[in-house]
Amino acid sequence: MTIGDGGSFADPIQAPGTPEAEWRAWPGWTGLPEVSMGSFGRVVVVAAHPDDEVLGFGGAIALLSASGAEVTVVAVTDGEGSHPGSDLVSPSDLVKVRAAETRAALAELGAAGSDVVRLRMPDTKVGAYEDEVAARITDLTHDADLVVAPWTGDVHGDHEAAGRAAVRAAESAGVDCWLYPVWMWHWARPGDLRVPWRSAARIVLPPPVLERKRRAVGHFVSQIEPLGPGPANAAVLPPEELAHHLRDWEVVFR
Repeated sequence: MTIGDGGSFADPIQAPGTPEAEWRAWPGWTGLPEVSMGSFGRVVVVAAHPDDEVLGFGGAIALLSASGAEVTVVAVTDGEGSHPGSDLVSPSDLVKVRAAETRAALAELGAAGSDVVRLRMPDTKVGAYEDEVAARITDLTHDADLVVAPWTGDVHGDHEAAGRAAVRAAESAGVDCWLYPVWMWHWARPGDLRVPWRSAARIVLPPPVLERKRRAVGHFVSQIEPLGPGPANAAVLPPEELAHHLRDWEVVFR
C-alpha cells in the first residue's frame, strides 16, 4: 500500500478515518450474501502495490490455495513510493524489501508456489500506464477462471487505475472480475451511498484462515512498523488501519 498520489485522492486517505468499531457495529453485514472460494481452477489476483492483495483478499487466497486452485499475483508496482521522504530507506531498497515481504506473506497463506508477476510500473503513477497494465493483465488471463483486483472506487489513484485495467482485461478474456476495497474502510462509513453495496458479497474466513492472514499481514514490516523516527518514516498501516483488514470476513464487489 502507498498512501497518496500527490493529487486530490490523497485528502480522504490522509484525513482521520472511520473507527473499526463503527464498521463492526453495522447491521448491514447481514444483508450481504456469502460467496464460496471452492470452485476455481486458476485465479489472477492484481495488486496495485505489494500487500494490497493480502490486506484485501489474503484470506481468500488462503482458501483458494487450500482448495487446490492456482493463484497468480500481479504486482502492478513494486511499492517503492511508500516512504518518499525517508532518509533511511531508498526506493530501490523498498523494492527488494517489499518483494521479500510479499513472498513471505504468500507462504504464510499456503500459497508459496504462486507465481508473482511484477509489472514494475511507477508507484503513484499507474494511471499514466493503464493501457499497458490492461494489456499485460490480459496476457495472464487466457486460462483463468477469475480476475480479482482493487476496487475502482477506492479513492486512491493507483488502486483505481489497476482496478480499471483489470476490469478491461477480464472483459477482453471473457472472465469474471471481482474488486476488493482497501482504503474504502478508512474514508467511507457504514451504509455509505458512494459504495456499491448491492454488488457486495462476503467471503467468510474460518478462524484458522483468519490466523494465517493475520500472520501474513505481519510480514509487511515496512508498512506496519515505523522505519525510524520522524513522520517521513511513519508506518503506512498503523493498528487502527490494520483492524479493518483483520475481520473474519473479506468483501468483494462482483
